[in-house]
Amino acid sequence: MAHADPPLPVVETFHSLQGEGIHAGRSAFFIRLGGCSVGCSWCDTKHSWPAEVHPQRPLEQLRAEAEAAAAAGAAFAVITGGEPLEHRLDPLCTTLAAAGLPLHLETSGVGAWSGQFQWISLSPKPHRPPGGEALRRCHELKVVVHEPSDLAFAEAMAAAALERRGPAEPGPALLLQPGWDCPEGQRLAVAFVQAHPHWRLSLQSHKWLGVR
Repeated sequence: MAHADPPLPVVETFHSLQGEGIHAGRSAFFIRLGGCSVGCSWCDTKHSWPAEVHPQRPLEQLRAEAEAAAAAGAAFAVITGGEPLEHRLDPLCTTLAAAGLPLHLETSGVGAWSGQFQWISLSPKPHRPPGGEALRRCHELKVVVHEPSDLAFAEAMAAAALERRGPAEPGPALLLQPGWDCPEGQRLAVAFVQAHPHWRLSLQSHKWLGVR
């Protein structure tokens, strides 16, 4: 007799617009998983950190919600957190595949790699650098900027991502994202992108719009 895949702690699910990165502005269904040990001081979802306080949701329920979101116009599903890689994501990805939506992952790259995704957004953190597998696989590298050291860290992460790929493999899209409500981060990111054309600016457009 087959056993059901274990449930996952889910903070929330919602259908909105992707607010950040290359896919900003597109219709997306979000699954926010609970649990994160990275502990960024500027995190805007600190309520997601303790996994144990969030309800354990069966994967089939999440698939049904993803199917409903697809029918309502979602272009892809985003697995976010928290830190999703603190969970084994293969069963979730297999279950969600039936919904017919491309799967995107938002991660800091901390934790053992798992899951199958069509798009991986890596947002590395200086105090908990990502693993090599995340650097090798990511499609976009998105670094939050608050101070000058973040720019040096961004360049180091970009170099590390390229080092882990073959000569013919393209590197990730490179994005700098000013910390929210951080004028210095905004000034630094804008000036750096102006002077370094291989980087582009990412903004948290959902916050400007006042949507989830």
